[in-house]
Amino acid sequence: MIVEVASKRRRTPFPADVAVVDVTSRGPEPWVRLSPFYPHGGIPVPLSPGEVGTSVEGIWQALKVFAEADVDVSKLTVARMSGLKRTVRRFGPVLGHRDGLRGSGLLDYETARRRIYLPAYRWVLDNCVSDVLEELRELGAERPLVLLDYTTNGDVANLATPLSHAALVARHLTGRWDDSKTVAGR
Repeated sequence: MIVEVASKRRRTPFPADVAVVDVTSRGPEPWVRLSPFYPHGGIPVPLSPGEVGTSVEGIWQALKVFAEADVDVSKLTVARMSGLKRTVRRFGPVLGHRDGLRGSGLLDYETARRRIYLPAYRWVLDNCVSDVLEELRELGAERPLVLLDYTTNGDVANLATPLSHAALVARHLTGRWDDSKTVAGR
């Protein structure tokens, strides 16, 4: 199976023999369900036993700590795909991510990706969207597959640009999601 990730902003047309799928929060059903903003509900909050969030992005934003604001548990229950972001303009510089809802430590950006974002998103892939992933596998068996996302960064350690969830989907589809490298460390 050939799976590539491309920018949704790309202006160059794709070859006719390629299946192009928009997996962003503005994509069509069923692909929008792969967006980290999608409100699946019941997603375990990493490092917070017994706690759940509505979306991966809600969990990520809830645990983000700013100079002027700590954890925001209200983000865990947002059931819309908007109103999730917390910004430096409003709350000051990001200090890190809290190591759980009741944690006292802060995680740096890369560690937070590995210990919060990746486990939450992997849980969604494993528990909420198996039917969508199967549809992608069927498409990918017939022809090359291109997943559209706003960012194309698939390197968890590259902190210069946001991590692409489409790249994580591509890894999952092709059996290249190695937890020992993706989650635990390099």
